[in-house]
Amino acid sequence: MQKILILLTGIFISATLSAQPTEKEKRLQWFEDAKLGIFIHWGIYSVNGIDESWSFYNDYISYNDYMKQLSGFTASKYDPEKWAELIAGSGAKYTVLTTKHHDGVALWDTDCGELSVVNKTPAGKDLVAPFVKAFRKNDLKVGLYYSLLDWSHPDYPNKTREEKRYTEDSVRWSRFVDFNFCQLEELSKSFKPDLFWFDGDWEQPAEKWKAKELREDLREWNKNVILNSRIQGYGDYATPEQGLPVTRPDSRYWELCMTMNDSWGYQHNDHNYKTPNQVIRILVDCVNKGGNLLLDIGPKADGTIPEEQVNILNELGRWTNKHGEAIYGSRAGIPYEHYYGPTALNKEGNILYLFVPHAPNGPLMLKGIKNKINRIWVVGNGTKLNWDVKMKQYWSSVPGIVYIDVPEKVLDSQVTVIAVLLDGKIDLYREQGQVIENN
Repeated sequence: MQKILILLTGIFISATLSAQPTEKEKRLQWFEDAKLGIFIHWGIYSVNGIDESWSFYNDYISYNDYMKQLSGFTASKYDPEKWAELIAGSGAKYTVLTTKHHDGVALWDTDCGELSVVNKTPAGKDLVAPFVKAFRKNDLKVGLYYSLLDWSHPDYPNKTREEKRYTEDSVRWSRFVDFNFCQLEELSKSFKPDLFWFDGDWEQPAEKWKAKELREDLREWNKNVILNSRIQGYGDYATPEQGLPVTRPDSRYWELCMTMNDSWGYQHNDHNYKTPNQVIRILVDCVNKGGNLLLDIGPKADGTIPEEQVNILNELGRWTNKHGEAIYGSRAGIPYEHYYGPTALNKEGNILYLFVPHAPNGPLMLKGIKNKINRIWVVGNGTKLNWDVKMKQYWSSVPGIVYIDVPEKVLDSQVTVIAVLLDGKIDLYREQGQVIENN
């Protein structure tokens, strides 16, 4: 008896230990729960409204003409408090600001080099410090974008401001890597970001970036910092860009970064904005697949946010505020064979959320749910809905088809959300069906 007890105790302890979250899971919990973040591309490229950095790299404009925008970057109406309130109101839980794009222009008061908005533009001040303060005040997690490559730095090999390139020069490359580490140490120690969003890693291998050492230093400066995937294999989560994944990415943690129109930074000629409905449905698709949406805005050179972008954020905020229970902290939904549309589950797995992007032509159909349904309601107003089960035979293990009546008056103007409360963790029927053997 004592041996059995010891054995059972050992099994219980082992199961308990195995259920404990890993260090990575604990570090990324807020990220996995967040579902919505706002990307902010802000820099001197907003002066003329041209592609950030790429416009000179691809020879659409000369490097010197690109850098003339320094004189027009004023940030004269920059109000980080107003930014933070707008973004918090959108329902976003975190934000990512471009502290330095590939053009090398730093938005903070860096001591590691001369090229910054503090030294080289009429703005003449650190723009990151008040940003971090305002967003933390509004309970938003702070992410900082940083380009590993720097097409303005004289020691960077692939594209320098002198238009000269070098292939092998260990002394110059070492100086450049030291420069990167210097700036990242400044950002880490000064602002303690919750997340670093790296970019530009494709031009060099991990060994040259010293990616492993960089990750170790970043965690030493700030042990809970999250790193995106663009650090040559040493990050925490995947970052598909612009293209919405059709199937769920392999990584448990992922984030789609996407523009509102066709440009990351402000471009006055780009009016090809997605509608709020399109943005919301893309967010829903990310939630359905267990990921996040990092939606981009591009402020103007004076620091104001274009009206079209404000309008999208406001409508997004109305929708997320109404449907928060189905978004934040949710997990990936069920396969499309069970419901003709995106879904999500709560963490416990006993509430299934059905997203309804169109006015249904008849009742919604839910298939292959083994659980008993306790209650169905409309998220955001609590209206209880009627449902009916068809094709449930007493002799068959195949679940019946659930038909849910959704009155027109409960529909949301963008996407309606229906909650289905089950009698336990969701149990899906995935077998091949059954024939009559006894009737």
